[in-house]
Amino acid sequence: MKMFRSCVLATCALFAACSTPSGPPLKTVKHVDVARYMGAWRVIANIPYFAEKDCVDTVESYALRKDGRIDNWFTYRRPSWDDPQKKFTALAWVHDRATNAEWRVRFFGLVTVPYLILDVDPNYRWAVVGHPSRNYGWIMARERTMPEKTYREILGRLGEQGYDTSRFVKVPQVPPR
Repeated sequence: MKMFRSCVLATCALFAACSTPSGPPLKTVKHVDVARYMGAWRVIANIPYFAEKDCVDTVESYALRKDGRIDNWFTYRRPSWDDPQKKFTALAWVHDRATNAEWRVRFFGLVTVPYLILDVDPNYRWAVVGHPSRNYGWIMARERTMPEKTYREILGRLGEQGYDTSRFVKVPQVPPR
């Protein structure tokens, strides 16, 4: 646990250090229904960095608190399905209340990073989260899988926003048979 906490703290520092935007500002969706956004999201693909590299069965979860803030926790297994599930927690809040599409997430009460909702399905079946630097990105879905056509369309829109889509890697969400 100590090793993982060190990795997460280093990741937070990395997020903060790499917050310089590359290119024009990312465009978030026009509006997010925060209540509908709550719940569990499977990480279908991401731009891997050391804290999420080689993880399987990854889930981002959100729960709205009475004070309006959002409890955020991430569960995963590393490096295989046989490993126990691990978890770390964070605190999030809506930063841009006009759209609800720009949040801040604080890890271990130390580092706060931007969380931009770039794309969301009208039925909240999938969502795409980015970071101003374009060095981090997540494609998430409510289910363990996503139709390939939907995935390719999302990558196309990310490319239009200046992301290098070749950096996205699918995260195993279904155990091998």
